[in-house]
Amino acid sequence: MNAPQALRLEAVSIRLHGRILVGPLDAVIAPGECLTLMGPSGCGKSTLLNYLAGTLPTVFEAGGRVGVGEVNLTPLPPERRGVGILFQDDLLFPHLSVGGNLAFAMPAAVRGSSERRARIEAALAECGLEGMTHRDPATLSGGQRARVGLMRTLLALPRVLLLDEPFNKLDTRLRGEFRDFVFGHARRHGLPTVLVTHDEADAQAAGGPMIILGAE
Repeated sequence: MNAPQALRLEAVSIRLHGRILVGPLDAVIAPGECLTLMGPSGCGKSTLLNYLAGTLPTVFEAGGRVGVGEVNLTPLPPERRGVGILFQDDLLFPHLSVGGNLAFAMPAAVRGSSERRARIEAALAECGLEGMTHRDPATLSGGQRARVGLMRTLLALPRVLLLDEPFNKLDTRLRGEFRDFVFGHARRHGLPTVLVTHDEADAQAAGGPMIILGAE
């Protein structure tokens, strides 16, 4: 795996029907650092994440450069950007086991069933879910499902991590635990991270810079 690199946003702007929704925005997010995006609903927070991931709907007009290190991500399709994203819902596949969900994310370059099994077992041990490879995701608690979702994202070996309010559906105790778990992993893996949230406690836990969108 390549050494972690900073995520750079250069003059990024997004328009909807001619109206500026986001930007122009410049930011540098260092490896392991988390940039928090806050602001009222409809101000473009999740829209900006879509642009970073390469999934912005065509109804929007966007400009500017998104890069990781020397690599310009802007012209690349989503599957080549190396951008991992966590949403409010864990989006685990119900027809696959826990191990099957994790295996689904692994790059094709990880060959051999023994190597793939070893990575799955290591990921489950890392998140405290040893021995759950063959479990049905429906039998897991909300906190356990959230951890599996994160490990699935990390097993894809992303260069960037995007967080679209992934803590919202957890109760207060689990929210704090999972928040620390996510940010801890992002720092250890050196992932530049962008968080969208309405919760100031999330921003404080992220510990990085903040941008408030939609502010007058």
